[in-house]
Amino acid sequence: MKRILVFIGLSCTAGSSLFAQRDSIPSDSVQLLTPVEVRSTRLNEKSPFAVSNIGKKEIAKQNLGQNFPYLLNQIPSVVTSSDDGVGIGYSSMRIRGSDIARTNVTFNGIPVNDPESQGAFFVNFGDIASSTSSVQLQRGVGSSTNGAGAFGASLNIYNIEQNKQASASISNAYGSFNTWKHTLQAGTGLLRGGFQFDVRLSKINSSGYIQRSNSYLKSLQFLAGWTSKDEMTNIKFNLLSGKEKTGQAWNGIGTIFFDGQGPDGLSYSDQLDLAGRRTNTLGKMADGNYYDDQTDNYQQDYYQLFLNHKFNPYWSANLSFFLTRGKGYYNEYRKGDPFSDYGLQNPVIGDSVITSTNLTRQLWLDNHYYGTVFSVNYSRNNTDINIGGAYTQYDAKHYGFIRWADVGVPVNYRWYNLPASKNDFNIYAKLQQQIITNLYGFVDLQLRSVDYAIEGFRKNPGLQSGGKYTFFNPKAGVSYIMKHANTAQSKVYGSVAVANKEPNRDDFEANTTEAPKHEQLTDFELGYQFNAKKFEAGINGYYMKYNNQLIATGKINDVGATARINVDNSYRAGIELTAAYRPTYWLQASANATFSRNKLKNLVQYDVDYDNEGQISESFSNTDISFSPNAVAGAVLTFEPFTKPESKQHFYFDLLEKYVGRQYLDNSQNQLRSINPYALTDARVRYQFSSNVFKDISIILMVNNVFNKKYENNGYTYTYLYDGVMTTENYYFTQAGTNWNVGLTFGF
Repeated sequence: MKRILVFIGLSCTAGSSLFAQRDSIPSDSVQLLTPVEVRSTRLNEKSPFAVSNIGKKEIAKQNLGQNFPYLLNQIPSVVTSSDDGVGIGYSSMRIRGSDIARTNVTFNGIPVNDPESQGAFFVNFGDIASSTSSVQLQRGVGSSTNGAGAFGASLNIYNIEQNKQASASISNAYGSFNTWKHTLQAGTGLLRGGFQFDVRLSKINSSGYIQRSNSYLKSLQFLAGWTSKDEMTNIKFNLLSGKEKTGQAWNGIGTIFFDGQGPDGLSYSDQLDLAGRRTNTLGKMADGNYYDDQTDNYQQDYYQLFLNHKFNPYWSANLSFFLTRGKGYYNEYRKGDPFSDYGLQNPVIGDSVITSTNLTRQLWLDNHYYGTVFSVNYSRNNTDINIGGAYTQYDAKHYGFIRWADVGVPVNYRWYNLPASKNDFNIYAKLQQQIITNLYGFVDLQLRSVDYAIEGFRKNPGLQSGGKYTFFNPKAGVSYIMKHANTAQSKVYGSVAVANKEPNRDDFEANTTEAPKHEQLTDFELGYQFNAKKFEAGINGYYMKYNNQLIATGKINDVGATARINVDNSYRAGIELTAAYRPTYWLQASANATFSRNKLKNLVQYDVDYDNEGQISESFSNTDISFSPNAVAGAVLTFEPFTKPESKQHFYFDLLEKYVGRQYLDNSQNQLRSINPYALTDARVRYQFSSNVFKDISIILMVNNVFNKKYENNGYTYTYLYDGVMTTENYYFTQAGTNWNVGLTFGF
């Protein structure tokens, strides 16, 4: 009874405070051989950067089908979003206000970001969490890695762990909106001759909260490994295949207000209620019905080969090869499209000239992404050296078909076929060295070369674009570690890191008169961490200074596309706070909060002028960068009311909190073009035990948005002058109210 009374008191405090889960330390080393390809791009506890680690157990207790970003929701400075309202289909995240296209993502040290858009699409590899053993998120620039430039963070996912013992598990989950998750995993363990094999099969289906946002996700992972008798050599082959079919829910729900309406005169939430929070307008046909195949379809297959060798206790090396094969299309209904958009002459029927038609079309992306990743590592006494890099090649074809039309279009007419290619080479050298007792220095130098060639765009096939870039990305820092009584210790650290990033495909398409410049970021970090048996706390300050940051200003180019423009002077500055306290084995509370300023010193914002067939410009100074809340916080309170430490049975109750401050939809810092702040409470019940047949049995019940809050976590805005009236339309991605999932796992 005492435990229950204490929990009720703390729960009341957590419900009104800003709590989050602490950075947990994963057991991320493979039992057979230290993963060299991961060591080269990850940071250890002596590094002078802001790092969050999540281990396998932490991932498993929240893995009920939601996409990977939602499993990272309690990491400091993270804000998640989804199109379908529940996080099963297309989902993403922002870190320190930077979107996923500015976050470097790697699987086992191999780059994942699409080389052209630079985004990472987690829906392509559904249920990757079930075979992930550890995750490291480096906030800010962090250390050198392979692939796209890290402008907000770098995310390293390790999913090729193999255990010496044979094992198998079956996991099923069901929840709101007809959400199903089925996962089957099995591993042979270490066989005679050093071989072992692991396989995972997954299937996730959901109807989604938003109308016609169904998700059908299938994935397969096959892992084969060989380890020498002396465990000095290890070879792994990893096949990861994901196939997704999702209903398009990209429009959001529209709201509207007119010039002169202030914040008190507009409640966009009421407008969303009136329109219907589950409304999806995409795919509406001429007869008023909805097209039943308004979908996104894509398959992505990852082939990865790792060769690891440990020469002696101090030297080790890795050589990896990879091929990522992607192919898929958007299938969509179009109402009243002009024939001229497809390079066709207007047909004449009788005495009438037909200028437009209803049609269905497919926009295809067909690509190969391949290359090699390498690293050499030396570790002895107080010296760690990593030398590594990667060479990658990307070849893509962009093409489209019209599959059906009312009139005037040949069957399966292909109206464009445009290739693109990109090669990327980088090499880095990292040194971590103890300078004097307790003081460690870190130096990281990277040289990266990019050659990107684009041979036309769908809306502008004659535009040849792209560019060649050479980037030098230096990083340096120091850490001072102090030992205290009872195994407690403190770390004070500071670092400065430079990153450069090339424009993406959309930037080249939209900037037709002047090529976009590359972006540069200088990131300053200063922090303190304290770790003791029952209490941990940390504070990290950052100042991220941008040069030529690409910002959406609303400016429209000569073919009607909205362009991101290079802005000379902008910055992000903030403080990240973390704390965790475990007074006894049955109670733990943890929290984090980020308070920041994200500013553009000078900006020209553009709105459309339909009355004069042009644009209206307005200058702003010192405004907030879009989608960059000034406060983000979260919490986890874990209570074990009926658990004894020596028992194999564990019963947990987790209370999770998340707060996200106001986000602006553009850079004018106009509250009428913003997303309201929101605070969410989730609750989770977990019961774990074993039996004579099953080594592990786990039951998890998750209730999201316990208090049924109405909220939105993403959107966009469009302002224009028409008939003398300035009008703003905002479109929001509404999220589900109270919803639940229950999962059951049996482990052999």
